[in-house]
Amino acid sequence: MSDPAYVFDAYGTLFDVHSAVARYADAIGDTADALSALWRDKQLQYTWIRALAGRHLPFDVVTADALDFAITATGGVPDGLRARLLEAYDQLSAYDEVPGVLARLKAGGARLAILSNGTPQMLASAIVAAGLTDTFDAVLSVEEIGIYKPDARVYQLACDRLETPADAVRFHSSNRWDIAGAQAFGFTCTWVNRFGAPDEFGDMAPTRVVSTLAPIADG
Repeated sequence: MSDPAYVFDAYGTLFDVHSAVARYADAIGDTADALSALWRDKQLQYTWIRALAGRHLPFDVVTADALDFAITATGGVPDGLRARLLEAYDQLSAYDEVPGVLARLKAGGARLAILSNGTPQMLASAIVAAGLTDTFDAVLSVEEIGIYKPDARVYQLACDRLETPADAVRFHSSNRWDIAGAQAFGFTCTWVNRFGAPDEFGDMAPTRVVSTLAPIADG
């Protein structure tokens, strides 16, 4: 077997997708949590529908469409806040343990990569905002192939770019559906179950379940 490559999903795994709304929670008011949750739900639903329908649009467009739905469904936001929320999504906060875990892995000689639905520009902005510049050996976006996860071609992209067989990829995601797709493809998968969600997709089970990325640095 080749030396393992550590591959990470970005949104929800490295970067807190709810941190954009959290920055403006006071301005939004009582609907902030509902807006954030619906924004994320619709964002994911739109990627799956577009992948199945063969009607790809970039993730920044999908993200904006999902925000528009969430704003309307939750009663609106103050004037000018939509644009600020989209800007904040390009500069999401990393989870607290992420910089230290990645630094330890890199110091130990591990190859690190991101495999994400995000556009290259979105990912580059998030990486800079999180202080993770020069951390990754590859930052892989589905825009290279024009289809979203969990299509098998996305996971193949990691193998091709890293020149690594599937069984040498250690894949990490907080999204259980992403883990299901990656496990079915042949990756060794760690589900980062940050919020204690119940398991599903029993025939596509993760190899490991953790509550944060912290244990990853210990092997």
